[in-house]
Amino acid sequence: MAKSFLIDTSRCTACRGCQIACKEWFELPANKTKQTGSHQNPPDLNPNNYKIVRFAEHLEGSTISWYFFPDQCRHCIDPPCVAVGGDIVEGAIIHDKQTGAVVYTDKTRQIDEDRFEEIREACPYNIPRRDPATGRISKCTMCNDRVVRGLLPVCVQVCPTGAMNFGEREEMLALARTRLARVKKEHPNAMLADPDDVNVIYLLVDDPMKYYEFSVAQFIPGLDRKAFLAKLGSPLRKGVRSLLRV
Repeated sequence: MAKSFLIDTSRCTACRGCQIACKEWFELPANKTKQTGSHQNPPDLNPNNYKIVRFAEHLEGSTISWYFFPDQCRHCIDPPCVAVGGDIVEGAIIHDKQTGAVVYTDKTRQIDEDRFEEIREACPYNIPRRDPATGRISKCTMCNDRVVRGLLPVCVQVCPTGAMNFGEREEMLALARTRLARVKKEHPNAMLADPDDVNVIYLLVDDPMKYYEFSVAQFIPGLDRKAFLAKLGSPLRKGVRSLLRV
């Protein structure tokens, strides 16, 4: 049965333990960054960071509110990137039906920059990143190498507050519903982000746009997910991609 994450942002303190653990497990090199006026570092996902904790600060009246969002691949149940990438290089993008993980392999090096843009634009969460030096496309793998051996993803393993949870999909959905009912007592606008479509389910305490533009799926305006995926498989696929919101 597929696995799922529950990322409960009501419990996230932005310690960035998940971000660092991911970087260490995959032995990813450091990024040269600079201060941009935010505690968020690096500024965005990149080939050397499969996961980052996004910081958003909002002033409402005299109150400052912080929103923390541990951003990563959502491991979609029907991954658009697989639908697109499978037409480019066979085996470059794999959907492991046993775990639900969407994994980009070393074969992505065979995909040129223009075709990479097609894959990136198909993602409703703006996740895939390409290393210009190697050509490899990368993102969170769900720690599939660990999961198939019965281990937790490293980000879940190190989370000190219970914000990161992982297990069988039905168990995580049940936990998500239980947590949402509790959180709503204090935060009536709390919601689950796209729980029927992804294996990385976020519990948000407020309007998704207060967190990040892509905290929920961004599709072609007027199309639901089913229609969106149908369009990707149509002969007009390339024209449809050009309309995607990125």
